[in-house]
Amino acid sequence: METALLVALGLLIGLAIAGLVMFVAWPSRPEAGPAAAQLAAEQATAAQQADRRVAALGGQVDTLVDLLGKAHVQLQSTVDARLNDVAQNLQTTLDTNRKHTTENLQKLNERLAVIDHAQKNITELASQVTSLQSVLTNKQSRGAFGQGRMEVIVQDGLPKGAYEFQYTLSNRTRPDCCIFMPDKRPLVIDAKFPLEGVTAYREAKSEDERRQAAQRLRTDVGKHFSDIAEKYLIPGETQEMALMFVPSESVYAEIHDGFDDIVQKAYRARVVMVSPSLLMLAIQVVQQIQKDARMREAADLIRDEVGHLMNDVGRLGDRVRKLQQHFNQSNEDIRQTIISIEKIESRSERIRQVEVGALESTESDIVPLRRLEAGE
Repeated sequence: METALLVALGLLIGLAIAGLVMFVAWPSRPEAGPAAAQLAAEQATAAQQADRRVAALGGQVDTLVDLLGKAHVQLQSTVDARLNDVAQNLQTTLDTNRKHTTENLQKLNERLAVIDHAQKNITELASQVTSLQSVLTNKQSRGAFGQGRMEVIVQDGLPKGAYEFQYTLSNRTRPDCCIFMPDKRPLVIDAKFPLEGVTAYREAKSEDERRQAAQRLRTDVGKHFSDIAEKYLIPGETQEMALMFVPSESVYAEIHDGFDDIVQKAYRARVVMVSPSLLMLAIQVVQQIQKDARMREAADLIRDEVGHLMNDVGRLGDRVRKLQQHFNQSNEDIRQTIISIEKIESRSERIRQVEVGALESTESDIVPLRRLEAGE
């Protein structure tokens, strides 16, 4: 745009110069007389002045053209530099955008992979929920489900030998699980799942339906308590209390919060209803009880062993004292033996002296020898 302005300015200057030249060179009408001569002289002077002005204007035009050329070159270089900067910035921006786009696409692929995995999990969970619903619909399958959850909790919390599933009592009944306590009387656990009554109570729309569902739930749960108390509480053989395991926290909460009369009836029948979390807590209590029993047995065993050890230490002391007496007697015998050896050595020395000086001995020398032989 600046180049177009410069070209237009040059054209205007050229047109101005051409118009001036044509004005100066325009022929005038001839006049007669001195006035004509004076006019011609004035015209000549004016023409010379116009020539000088044209020359000056031409120089200015040349100068302006040079300036315009330099400005054009500078403008071109500036435009080229700016274009290069713009191209470089554009390339940098494109590279950055391409890098960010690549990273975003990678993150998007990762998120899509996570979403795909979550979709698969949701599909599997939906199938599991469908299968679980089909299991809970059947009473036998529902009972097996509750017993399975109970068995997992017991197996995770107690060692083998501390419990037995389907243990046969003396009355030929077989509860779901028996935990053997330190007093040898088993704690009975039986799994029940009153899902139908709870479901009917939850889905009741009218007050009449809700009252009927509540009565049905009381009847079903009360029958479970009565069956456990009659079948599995045997005086002198089992513990005085049994546990009814409900394998659903929501069902347990529904019964415990909305039907306090059922809970009190179960307490009176010596049956305690437990949920999975409460059963795990009960198993931990049983663990501590069994641990305390083992510690008491170990303490009794340690006390007996310490008593035997003290007896052994007493016998060892008696034997050491007897051995000390033997050592004292042996020392005395050794002392007497050393005295005898010293006497024998003394006599041997005297005998040797007698044998050496026999020819020079006198009667007075023989007398001490006889006294020595006599033991004096």
